[in-house]
Amino acid sequence: MKAVIQRVSEASVTVEKKIISSIQKGLLVLVGIEDQDTQEDILWLSAKIARLRIFGDENGVMNKSIKEVDGDVIVVSQFTLHASTKKGNRPSYIKAAKPDIAIPLYESFITELEKEIGKKVGTGVFGADMKVSLLNDGPVTIIIDTKNKE
Repeated sequence: MKAVIQRVSEASVTVEKKIISSIQKGLLVLVGIEDQDTQEDILWLSAKIARLRIFGDENGVMNKSIKEVDGDVIVVSQFTLHASTKKGNRPSYIKAAKPDIAIPLYESFITELEKEIGKKVGTGVFGADMKVSLLNDGPVTIIIDTKNKE
């Protein structure tokens, strides 16, 4: 799994001109799923996101997690995170999992992240044409790949 985690002052997801999720202070998480992803990847990634210390403390140092600041989270599926640009100019998405594999993993990831942070997580609509708006705070953007745990 790949995730792009953005600390936001606000974020929203719109589908067919209707806002389906919106938050103030928190995280916007774009997540890409590939065929080889497992429940182990989901557990590791959800725990890592919940514990990332990327929010400022009383001294302005990034030292607090989403749980500690009582922030909210939106998770949006994004198969394009698995784009391969090795050949030519048209990206290949061959590594991205097909919906029959990706949807259950995506739903499981949301469930595990909700357990980790102790509150409901906003979402996009899997496979829909979504408009994602955000005000990146910092900016702080972290990229995590469960296959390359650095």
